Amino acid sequence: MGCGVRAMAGLSDDDARGVFIEGDRIHPTNMGWLCPAGEALAADTGLDGRLLHPLLAGKRVGRDRAIAHAARRLSDIIAQHGPASVALHVAGDLPTEDYFAANKLMKGFIGSAHIDVPWNNIATRAQIAAFGEDVMPASGEDVDGAELILAIGAGVLRRHPVLAHRVAMAREERGTQLVIVDPDPGARLLPADLHLAPASGSVATLLGGLLLHLHDADLLDRSFVAKNVAVPDGYWEALRPGHDLWSVAGMTGLPIAAIREFQELSARAPSMVTMFDPDVGDGDARAAEAILALHLVTGRIGQPGAAPFALPGAPNAMGAREVGCIATALAAHRDFSADALASVSRFWSTDRVVVTPGLSGDALREAIGDGLIKVLLMLGDAPAALLDAFPDNRPFTLFAGDRLDPAMADRIDLAIPMPGLLERDGTITGADRLISRQRSVFALPGEARPGWWIVTQIARAMGWHDAFHYERAADIYREHARLSVYQGAGRLLNLRRHAPLSNPAYQELTPWRWGEVPFDGGHFPTSDGRARLLRFWD
Repeated sequence: MGCGVRAMAGLSDDDARGVFIEGDRIHPTNMGWLCPAGEALAADTGLDGRLLHPLLAGKRVGRDRAIAHAARRLSDIIAQHGPASVALHVAGDLPTEDYFAANKLMKGFIGSAHIDVPWNNIATRAQIAAFGEDVMPASGEDVDGAELILAIGAGVLRRHPVLAHRVAMAREERGTQLVIVDPDPGARLLPADLHLAPASGSVATLLGGLLLHLHDADLLDRSFVAKNVAVPDGYWEALRPGHDLWSVAGMTGLPIAAIREFQELSARAPSMVTMFDPDVGDGDARAAEAILALHLVTGRIGQPGAAPFALPGAPNAMGAREVGCIATALAAHRDFSADALASVSRFWSTDRVVVTPGLSGDALREAIGDGLIKVLLMLGDAPAALLDAFPDNRPFTLFAGDRLDPAMADRIDLAIPMPGLLERDGTITGADRLISRQRSVFALPGEARPGWWIVTQIARAMGWHDAFHYERAADIYREHARLSVYQGAGRLLNLRRHAPLSNPAYQELTPWRWGEVPFDGGHFPTSDGRARLLRFWD
């Protein structure tokens, strides 16, 4: 969630790596609360098992030699097999500055968009299709002010205990009602006003039935829809088959009475937040699209206490998406349109920008298995799923991270050490667009260097020194801010206020949220300013 954490080191003379951890009482995300994951930061500060020096073919080498070797192999392979032979995997908890530098190297100079991430991009695709931009419109404060909270999957509460605490406080202090929709019978162990356990894979059908009920009972916000939402021709007629009450009961396995209670509860709430995790398992794109449609047709968006709340399965997934460090976006919430390509090429002063989306997930693993990927860069972690996809002639593999699994070591050609969690310095963006400054608690051990630094040095060694002129994380953050507004009229991602940020101001940066209240007044960043209803049942 991007919770604020206070960490105090140097409290003991006999434990140089000891640290005291507590929640930051003035941070708007958690207000002093801390979940077990945050508390566990104090338990993993030792250097045993850390990657502290570069390893080439399992043998220690100097940092300069490691960088030169990486640059030479990359250049040779690209010259022989083309830029599409290079792929990148990034961990989900890196600083945004690491993501920015890696994405710039891949898409702007190598010319490949093959970027694998440890989360599905279901929310990204759904929000772009419905809203015109990958903007997650909810915030933690919306949870505090909602009259009804709909949790699609009890796991979304279990995996985000600080947010679950806010839900509990809202129920206790304001009488907010909570509905949990989860096929797992164990979800009933969580307190809620209504539990629904539909058959696996039928959540979208349940939500489609709710949409149809609201339409037929004239409970839509027709004024909001008429002004601000583009409804495809024949939308409601096409929705009707399979979404009437009896069909929904048959598909979900729920009693008629329970479905009616759910529909009536959802209809009468003046404000509602729907919390869901689109990254669970293989993801549920249909359910995600149905949730967005539900909020659009009821006008429960663009106002306090009313929004869909997609919670990604990685701490800084939002930061990666902001800078475009995913396979399906270019940079700064841009697509691969001609205008976007021209703008980014001009900003980065390069003619090598990749022109089409890349591969990720299963598609990338298949390409690795087929021998199409000749270079695999891994920043932050080395997932077994990618390493196990190697063909007999495996790609050149570069790993940069803080720990190298001994079981994976024989499949890594070059390993370069990066900071651990409490040694990182940069920014992260929480699920609700709140940018926070992360400051290092400990000095970098051994020859560890930030991910952005490693990427920068490799890029310079490949001949792109002017484009990768960064000396500190603040240099990258300022460029990220400038790119967000460069020829970017109409997008909600706007970091203009930080484009001229000084180095001292960057060091003292306090949490701030971009986008204000997204879609306030029903304005959406589409060509006609209207959101789109998606045919999620197709």
